[in-house]
Amino acid sequence: MSGLLSGLEGFGLGNLQNMDLYEKPKEKEAVAAAAAPPPPQVQEQDFLFDKTFTCPICDKEFKSRTVKVGKAKLIGTDTDLRPKYEHVDLLKYDIIMCPCCGYATLSRYFKFITSPQAKRIKEMISANFKPHTEYKELYTYDEALERYKVALANAIVKLAKPSEKAYICLKTAWLLRGKGEKLDKADPEYAAKKKAVDDEEMEFLKNALDGFLAARQSESFPMCGMDEPTVDYVIAVTATKFEQFDVASKLVSSIITSVSANPRMKDKARDLKDQIVKQVKMKNAAKKE
Repeated sequence: MSGLLSGLEGFGLGNLQNMDLYEKPKEKEAVAAAAAPPPPQVQEQDFLFDKTFTCPICDKEFKSRTVKVGKAKLIGTDTDLRPKYEHVDLLKYDIIMCPCCGYATLSRYFKFITSPQAKRIKEMISANFKPHTEYKELYTYDEALERYKVALANAIVKLAKPSEKAYICLKTAWLLRGKGEKLDKADPEYAAKKKAVDDEEMEFLKNALDGFLAARQSESFPMCGMDEPTVDYVIAVTATKFEQFDVASKLVSSIITSVSANPRMKDKARDLKDQIVKQVKMKNAAKKE
């Protein structure tokens, strides 16, 4: 290369005589990569916005953090249908709570309240509620958990249907599961904290199970936005966790033979049936030992 650029000393450019005529591809890519700005990091707040609501109890307007429709990407579900999204846990933002009077419920139930229910909430919730005016751009799991518990208190006070109370309990259990997954495993107190979260999750799951079993006997479908096979599947999965295998087996069989259940739900039911059989065998073997 020195021959191509030799003789440039007179121009004061002698130091350039050893440059390569053509950049090597890898070096060119490295230079371009170094010059390019880093891609923006996706953050939880990117999926949220403030939505305005009018409280059906106190008639005051307030804003609540809400997930942008279609923005979050579903990456999978747990066995009991708990949804998992990339970059954000939608469960943290599914409770709408009036910061003025304390009325709170799942978003799907917010507008549906009767006059007698409103009266009970005013007397038993609003009369004692301490207004929360601090703005939160994001909710921690603990803050979201508080909101779910206020919603459950509202449901109890207004004498909500068993399905509504069960659904709040189920989603609270899912929220606690998400909290447990985010705990720092390097924390010296990790084991104790994880056990506490798991125990609380199971408590809410048990109440969800009891509520859905009661609702199945007294309410019509769809229930909480779910058709009968879906509700039966959720009950069966939850019953299996508490070794109520007779309840779970009966419901699984009804799903598999149902004319309304879709093929995907039937496949899930078959997988659950296999799991139940294995757990029953293990339990019986343990008894014989």
